[in-house]
Amino acid sequence: MRPDTYRKHIFFYKMCNDRSYRTYSRIYSQDIITNLMNLIQKGHRHTHRGIIGVESAIVLIAFVIVAAALAFVVLNMGFSTTQKAKTAIIAAVEEAGSSLEVAGKITAVSSPSQNRLNATVIPIKIVSGGASSNLDGNFTSIKVITDNIEYDNIFANGTLHLGTYVNASAAWDAAASAPYNWITPAQHPYKGNQNVRQTVAIIYWTVNQNNNPILESGEHAVLSVAFARDDRPTSLEHMAFEISPPKGSPMTVDRTVPNLTTEIVDLG
Repeated sequence: MRPDTYRKHIFFYKMCNDRSYRTYSRIYSQDIITNLMNLIQKGHRHTHRGIIGVESAIVLIAFVIVAAALAFVVLNMGFSTTQKAKTAIIAAVEEAGSSLEVAGKITAVSSPSQNRLNATVIPIKIVSGGASSNLDGNFTSIKVITDNIEYDNIFANGTLHLGTYVNASAAWDAAASAPYNWITPAQHPYKGNQNVRQTVAIIYWTVNQNNNPILESGEHAVLSVAFARDDRPTSLEHMAFEISPPKGSPMTVDRTVPNLTTEIVDLG
């Protein structure tokens, strides 16, 4: 059969596809109907393959998009968890370590004739890379322990954070005068002839940048403790001081009192 004949038959078959096979068998021979059906089915197979391919591509793209979205969510959750873990670790490290450290020699003033210490002087600063520390008496406490006494907080007055002082004697001069008046001139541990009524601590600055009670990197402060008459340590007595800032673990300083032969004592 010629191609144009086939086309006519196919066209006729499509126009009359609601008729039954028996109807076509009355018009066309068996061979012609068989050939027409094969051509139509062959064409249908090609068409369905294309549709299935497009559908498969759409499904694949959908899977890729869903997988990408899930991967983004998982990665985002992972980054968030990592950040939280990092923050927790940094906070734990800050709490585990003290932000303060001894910044030089610890000294004391004594009464050699009585073999007793009147006051101690401990220089302090922020550790390298540490955070600033608020040394105000409302946030920081100072504990002292010797062989005979234990006080949980002797930081009753506060800090001398305005300006700087060349030594502990000058700082106690300020504590004994206006506007502070924390002690009387007679109770001055370096110059007075009496002792303070109760063991007390002050903090003053030798290097000051901001004139506030917050000790920052680059600044130097000094803790000085004046002992009451009956609390004064003697030779070979152990004493410990603990500074508890608002953040980080306390800084503890331990010393043993040497033989007292001079007024200014080097405690190391």
